[in-house]
Amino acid sequence: MRVLVAMSGGVDSSVAAALLIEAGHKVTGVTMKLWGGPSDSGCCSVADVDDAARVAQQLGISHHVANFSAEFDRDVVDPYVAAHAAGRTPNPCVACNRHLKFDRLLRRAEQMGFDAVATGHYAKIERSAPDGDGWVLRRGADPAKDQSYVLHMLGQRELSRVLLPVGHLPKAEVRARAGELGLRTAAKPDSQDVCFISRSGGREAFLGARIPLRPGRVVDGEGHPVGTVPAVELVTVGQRRGLGHTTGPPTRADRRYALGVDVAAATVTVGSLEDLMTSTVEVTGVTWCGARPAPGSPVEVQSSAHGAPVGAVWDGVATLAMSAPVRLVAPGQSVVLYDRDRVLGGGIAT
Repeated sequence: MRVLVAMSGGVDSSVAAALLIEAGHKVTGVTMKLWGGPSDSGCCSVADVDDAARVAQQLGISHHVANFSAEFDRDVVDPYVAAHAAGRTPNPCVACNRHLKFDRLLRRAEQMGFDAVATGHYAKIERSAPDGDGWVLRRGADPAKDQSYVLHMLGQRELSRVLLPVGHLPKAEVRARAGELGLRTAAKPDSQDVCFISRSGGREAFLGARIPLRPGRVVDGEGHPVGTVPAVELVTVGQRRGLGHTTGPPTRADRRYALGVDVAAATVTVGSLEDLMTSTVEVTGVTWCGARPAPGSPVEVQSSAHGAPVGAVWDGVATLAMSAPVRLVAPGQSVVLYDRDRVLGGGIAT
């Protein structure tokens, strides 16, 4: 099988390429050039491209760079900025997977005659039955590194053309394999942050250079002013710190949390932890990995990359009735539905 491996310059995709070579596949490496600005904390730096090229050389495979910077700006960066301007909290890594890794890159691979695209994500793709033609996306074998949450947009077409070689391994074993092979990425730290947000400036500097950041007032549930924030566009629903309390740090009993962000009115509404809890979660733009669950189906819901799943009932349209109260999900965040370790699909919190 001819496989195009998306090599980010990290240890996971390096070992993914090595495992595919060991399995007898004809492997070619590719690194996507996405972000042209400063990057010192994510996966798009010049050093990452160099690391990927060096690993490809060590493995004896060809390596290419695919320039998708225009698409990245259009499909990831611009929506990220627009979401903050509207008081929403986007997930750019999910957007990148949806539009770049598993759409643009997959189509490029098909045009070049490759049979599949592989990445270093910690998740598993399996046949829905030993002799079936359907595909299932499951959590990775390493619970601490599971990345199935950010892959929930993969449908049957994508699942049939994607390989995840390290999904069945614990992270420690991946690093050990890289060390045994002498790969230069064996001890390289994992990237942790959004690739286009640099450590020096952070989110405030990045957004401030693209949209006006306006100070806002903080009000309680009855509309009484209780403080201010320097930039309402930077506040996330569920946030506790930095909400401008006027009477000093609150005690645990009277901590306030952001319940809503109204950018147009430059207002953040706050309340107690009890006020933050909800028994329903509303989603939009839902996509499914396979068959759509029937209305009334029990599911498990995860609303952050490494959050604990919570039981719920899916109404078949847009509402999840939770089995126990959960914190409000920030509008713009991904909400992913599971059946035990199987990913059913997901959407965006409204």
